[in-house]
Amino acid sequence: MNQEVLIHNVSETEVGDRLDRLLARAFPALSRTRAKALIEKGAVIAGTETITNPSYKVKSAVTLTITVPEAAPTHILPQAIPLDIRYEDEDVLVVNKPVGLVVHPAPGHYDGTLVNALLAHCGESLSGVGGVRRPGIVHRIDKDTSGLLIVAKNDAAHASLSEQFAQHSVDRTYTAVVWGAPATEGTIEGSIGRSPRNRKKMAVVADNQGKQARTHYTVIQRLGIRASVIECRLETGRTHQIRVHCTHIRHPLIGDPQYGRTSAARLDGLSPPSATFVRQFPRQALHASVIGFDHPSSGERIRIESELPNDINELITNLGRI
Repeated sequence: MNQEVLIHNVSETEVGDRLDRLLARAFPALSRTRAKALIEKGAVIAGTETITNPSYKVKSAVTLTITVPEAAPTHILPQAIPLDIRYEDEDVLVVNKPVGLVVHPAPGHYDGTLVNALLAHCGESLSGVGGVRRPGIVHRIDKDTSGLLIVAKNDAAHASLSEQFAQHSVDRTYTAVVWGAPATEGTIEGSIGRSPRNRKKMAVVADNQGKQARTHYTVIQRLGIRASVIECRLETGRTHQIRVHCTHIRHPLIGDPQYGRTSAARLDGLSPPSATFVRQFPRQALHASVIGFDHPSSGERIRIESELPNDINELITNLGRI
């Protein structure tokens, strides 16, 4: 198996640093998690001593030798599934995910996922995330939400993007079609956790029972008083955040099978064909339309936009008909 040997001469200012932090700082291609795993596997030598404790404090200006094995193959099978790639280089790619595509293999969806497709698309360009030759999924969107998703192709990119998400510096704008006429703009705040009434759903809960969440929204089109098209900008990224927050202010997403309900009163005044189309709309009307991030290598700000898919455009057209 091919392996890479990395050398770092510890400076006087680095003496006393934690070994895993020092390695992650010295070698951007190694995330701290990856550095920790290498240390625990005995792949790091300080001078002549093998160190297996990630929290080891470097005691002198020694030479560190790190043996990095070739990325192991993943057990997930590549599958040639068509992808709409909006940006790609040696570090990252941005894919425009269609409705119905699951992001990662999980019980009930062991193949036919975005990860299966990315393995086939990227091939040998994946240098490994966490020591495994696989794409790094930094964030996810629901199966029935369409739109933009960033994927890391190596450990350094994965670490950089993960930190940007943790610092809330990634721009994420979603376009949604909601019932009713919310205020022109606003901010929805409320911790999100498991619903005490239905553990399969999320809900706005007490602060000590969930994770803090904040969504900023702006109305971009009103469809009478029946419905509105809004842009949502995520400050945090909690499970079902937009869906839960919009339901919380009593403007649920149209078509949402968990958090919305299409009542007869909401369809009043629509022509029969339009009412039927809206009633049968098969998924939450939510699209990840903008993603912006700092490139992990160059630092350049990257901003990608995605147009609304045909089904949401057709929904808007039908809702606008009287």
